[in-house]
Amino acid sequence: MHFKLRAAFMAGALALTSQPARAEPITLDAAIRRASGAAPQIQAGDAAISAAKAGYRQADVPPNPSVSVEGENLVGTGQYGLLRQSEVSVTYSQPFERGGKRAARVALAQQDIGVAEASARIVRLDLAAAVQRAYIDVQITDYAARISEERLETETEMQREALRRVRGYKDPLFVETRAAARVAQARLGRDEARARHANARNRLASFWGGSGADLQLADGLGLPTINSVEIASSDLALRNAEIARARAAVVVEQSRATQDYTLSGGARYLRGTGNVALLAGVTIPLGRFDRNQGNIERAQAERQRLEFLAEADRLDKLRRLASLRADADAARTRADAIMAEVYPRNTRTLDQVRAGYNRGGFNFRDVQDAADAILEVQDQWLETITRFRDAQTEIDRLTGRFDAAASVETIP
Repeated sequence: MHFKLRAAFMAGALALTSQPARAEPITLDAAIRRASGAAPQIQAGDAAISAAKAGYRQADVPPNPSVSVEGENLVGTGQYGLLRQSEVSVTYSQPFERGGKRAARVALAQQDIGVAEASARIVRLDLAAAVQRAYIDVQITDYAARISEERLETETEMQREALRRVRGYKDPLFVETRAAARVAQARLGRDEARARHANARNRLASFWGGSGADLQLADGLGLPTINSVEIASSDLALRNAEIARARAAVVVEQSRATQDYTLSGGARYLRGTGNVALLAGVTIPLGRFDRNQGNIERAQAERQRLEFLAEADRLDKLRRLASLRADADAARTRADAIMAEVYPRNTRTLDQVRAGYNRGGFNFRDVQDAADAILEVQDQWLETITRFRDAQTEIDRLTGRFDAAASVETIP
């Protein structure tokens, strides 16, 4: 259930200055997709995936063979004069990987792709959170601008009432001066609120290189009830991908403990007799000292480290999510109470005090106090909405609410 800011809360607030027709309103999901289509960090993630896939293809390539040419007795003395007794050998050698090295290498490269893809999802979620925050900022500053318009209207009416009583010699002259100062202050507040709203629109549009002047939101400001308690699958996927890669790295190091063979064959030309003899050989490393045990243990320890970190991160996120839900519920409850109970009473109080002031039953200070109480309540509501925004955007990020929405949209 969504909590909408009702017209009663605005208490007859004026609409913002009429504006020319704008582009079609944009929803939050559409804003996230549009930002994803223009974000260089998304393109960087795609490039990382392409690099990992290239590494996968390279990992499946076997080692290159080699050809060696060796000459003996090319130059000497006596009967070993220049090329008289020379022997030339041509050998073709091919290394053969043993211990499952190639399969382990390919498996590791496959996990690199998984890590790159999971990292790209995280980047998209982080971008979605930033866009969501900017989107809500536009909504909040829009309401703040409307509230400032209401304040200016109220202060202007109070100034007219004060001026009438001063001109009728019912109030001292300083009341008129004080009323004029409050109008000037309200006008400055309105201008500042408008500027903040324009800046918020520009910031949101900057995510896809658009113009904030033509920006119009389709979604209203709401306070959704937050029920999700699950951590985003993208965060879990990244942790699991990193652990899977670490496990594959252990297998790679274990495969390197097995020594590779090199088989060779060729021919030798004997110039002295004009004969050709075949050659064959095998190279077998003894592996007496280096069994790669240190690297194996290091890879195993790294895998364990990532497993522990993944569990610690999961628990931290669950604790943070529980805390944020409590903060969001508190902010939502407070915003409900302000709108339903506090604000209507304060506006009614101001109406009653103004009516009494016009009859001479109250002084201008009483009117000021009643008006200031409304301003304080409005500020409290905006502060509460901002708290809810902070909690909501972080909760949505932790739970992966916009995982599906953070896909690329082509910018026209």
